[in-house]
Amino acid sequence: MLASNLLFLSGMILKQLILTQYKNITSKTFDFNPKINCFIGDNGKGKSNILDAIYHLSFGKGYFNPVAVQNIQNGTDFFVLDGRYLTKEREEKIICTLKKGQKKIIKRNGKVYEKLSDHIGLIPTVIISPADRDLISEGSSTRRKFIDGVIGQTDPVFLQNLLEYNKIISQRNALLKFFALNNTFDLETLSIYNTQLSERSTLIFEKRKAFMENFITVFHHRYENISEGSEKVSLVYESQLHQNTPDKLLEESISKDKILQHTSTGIHKDDIQFLLDEQPIKKFGSQGQQKTFLVALKLAQFDFLKKQTGGAPILLLDDAFDKLDQKRVTQIISLVDHDDFGQIFITDTHEERTLEALKSVESSFELFKLI
Repeated sequence: MLASNLLFLSGMILKQLILTQYKNITSKTFDFNPKINCFIGDNGKGKSNILDAIYHLSFGKGYFNPVAVQNIQNGTDFFVLDGRYLTKEREEKIICTLKKGQKKIIKRNGKVYEKLSDHIGLIPTVIISPADRDLISEGSSTRRKFIDGVIGQTDPVFLQNLLEYNKIISQRNALLKFFALNNTFDLETLSIYNTQLSERSTLIFEKRKAFMENFITVFHHRYENISEGSEKVSLVYESQLHQNTPDKLLEESISKDKILQHTSTGIHKDDIQFLLDEQPIKKFGSQGQQKTFLVALKLAQFDFLKKQTGGAPILLLDDAFDKLDQKRVTQIISLVDHDDFGQIFITDTHEERTLEALKSVESSFELFKLI
């Protein structure tokens, strides 16, 4: 189902967005430009919330706060996100609703999804936000989620294997805790989980490895465009499976796992090194260099999704120009003002900065002032 969705719905345009009781927005309808849409306003006016609503419709969860019930406006008990999309062939209507105490519902053209994973990849979307700094500052799980999120939008088999792997890890960890609590141990039962993990580990690792090999080249190209070739950057994929098989890792870590009461080895420990001039950018990169690195990373994600789906993803630029000088802001705008890009949504607190950058664009654009 998902593969055909991607083929059919590549290059979607969000024509209209209707928000009801979502975060600080009581009721609002937006009619969008098919190319560039800019939201201008002071902090706290809801600019990022609009982008988060668009993201929510693409992924079934918010980018800034994935705890769905916390996205319901204070003093109310439900929210509704209603998106009207255009493709070459037809209109699509995606509605996401959540009522306190009930399960979230996502409908496509009036039909409820049985599984949220069936919706992932339907609307390829990339967001660039100050929250992306977590990719540099936080632990390995944040960087794994990034690469898995990119692959998962275009590969339903990978996504299913990943969901199953995470479920089995939880079950194996629960079993290890049970053993410790009851002062017992059953290697035969543990081996069943080991076999299931090994099968999925190899598939996930190979997909991640192949993805990174392609992605690094695209990322280098994007960074060079933004920085005008002034710095050397690289990405290094780290995994225990480079040197060992999943079976061997699980077998050798049994004693350690019994003590720790969780699975200490495997592809859920994978990481990516972010390097600037062969040094960790977290320690040696300036704020501007880190920002440029993250923008290049997300634009490379855009390029990858576009190549895989055949259509331009929706691009969300949330306060993406913060900590960048006007030259780099204009450079980024000029990069996205191109036929390769589809629909773009931008938020900024500085109207003059955005208007100055938009002077050079040939695309049509719409400005929304939030007061």
